[in-house]
Amino acid sequence: QVQLVESGGGSVQAGGSLTLSCAASGSIFRWVVQGWYRQAPGTQRELVSTINAGGGIDYADSVKGRFTISRDNAQNTVYLQMNSLKSEDTAVYYCNARIYSSPYSWDEYWGPGTQVTVSS
Repeated sequence: QVQLVESGGGSVQAGGSLTLSCAASGSIFRWVVQGWYRQAPGTQRELVSTINAGGGIDYADSVKGRFTISRDNAQNTVYLQMNSLKSEDTAVYYCNARIYSSPYSWDEYWGPGTQVTVSS
């Protein structure tokens, strides 16, 4: 079993910055992809950014140039540096990971979510 623990959410004024972190722990044989999704009230959960084991990175168009994802492989931790925050970035941010707990199969895991509120 794998656990994802998020931290770094909070409230900030528009134009400010926050850094989210997500630490994976438990039975980790190897990871496939780890990243962030977000969900604002009344909307569907959407991809923000992901990073895969090969180093490939994806960003939602809405955050390109403002958000940066990175990963500390030794700590099994992924970070999301969020700059130039806008009110429309307000949402609950969820860490997501696809991880092999054995050599044979992977599972998808979600963190409990962390609130990010940007006031204008």
